[in-house]
Amino acid sequence: MSVNNGHTLTTRGQDLTSSSHRALLEDARKLLKPSTPTRKPQPPKPENAVTIGVSARVMFNMEKEQQIYEQQGLEDYIKYQVEHETQPFSPGPAFSFVKALEAVNTRLRELYPESEELFDVVLMTNNHAYVGLRLINTINHHQLFIERFCMTGGNSPIGYLKAYHTNLYLSADPVKVREALEEGIAAATMFTPEKMTEVSETQLRVAFDGDAVLFSDESERIYKAHGLDKFFEHEKAHENKPLDHGPLKGFLEALGKLQKKFYGKGQRMDCPIRTYLVTARSAASSGTRALKTLRSWGLEIDEALFLAGAPKGPMLEKIRPHIFFDDQMFHVEGAAEMGTVACHVPYGIAQRVARKGINDKETSSSLK
Repeated sequence: MSVNNGHTLTTRGQDLTSSSHRALLEDARKLLKPSTPTRKPQPPKPENAVTIGVSARVMFNMEKEQQIYEQQGLEDYIKYQVEHETQPFSPGPAFSFVKALEAVNTRLRELYPESEELFDVVLMTNNHAYVGLRLINTINHHQLFIERFCMTGGNSPIGYLKAYHTNLYLSADPVKVREALEEGIAAATMFTPEKMTEVSETQLRVAFDGDAVLFSDESERIYKAHGLDKFFEHEKAHENKPLDHGPLKGFLEALGKLQKKFYGKGQRMDCPIRTYLVTARSAASSGTRALKTLRSWGLEIDEALFLAGAPKGPMLEKIRPHIFFDDQMFHVEGAAEMGTVACHVPYGIAQRVARKGINDKETSSSLK
């Protein structure tokens, strides 16, 4: 690695053993110390960080390149990428989310300069290493702080997720997402709305569905098998029994730990992380169990929105989250239609309920 801080050192054929040159080298060492203000901050260690694995196809807009790969094959794809490696990709659906993570990190470093409890983004892709130069150029162009790459040259990156201590994996590929979930890693398929809603640059906003996302699909199974009335009866009878955890409970827990670092500095009302529960449950008949479950886990949610079956899209348009997680595709579609970056969590009983058109839509990386 070369370091350029605006000072050029050269021997010009002179004897570096002279005292003047030893002094010059000593000055250079001082300039190049890790504490130099112009140096990027070191990334957190993975075991202490909240690690987000993001695929290149959701981080950046690679639709044209994906078409070349699918229609013309790998060699033409690599050739195209190399020929265009100085042209940065435009932002993809995960871009604003990652920028918000970096904004939170900036605030955390101000309060805890030595802390390694930060967000750590890993760009994970099965691209060939040749494509890495274009990805690096793109990251530098957009002034992103992404130091960790995982380029697997055609192999699935899923096997590396645990090695990176991944807390959340986002991809455009539903097959890889299911593989990650089977490994016990929180994961979701990210979709691109045609027009993305403008979101906050200073506060990370994350919205979750409840059943089969934060919670298990226990209650949803009752609803699917026996209908709404039996579902209400079941929830009333079990309102003091916490639901089992769902696939994204751990990610909410990780967000909560970082939130508490701000609360500890008296910044609860100015916290740059805000979480939302956006559920089709109704508050009076089935909301109690959801809230008691979160309390039993020791987790807080900033806002809980019980919609009683109403569409989620309009409410999400008001919230303007950077990311929304749901286990049912029609909620994902409704959110995307309103400009929200929505992610499908393929978990639970809802995935076994066949509906016309779902399988085709899940194989696409964008909603048209």
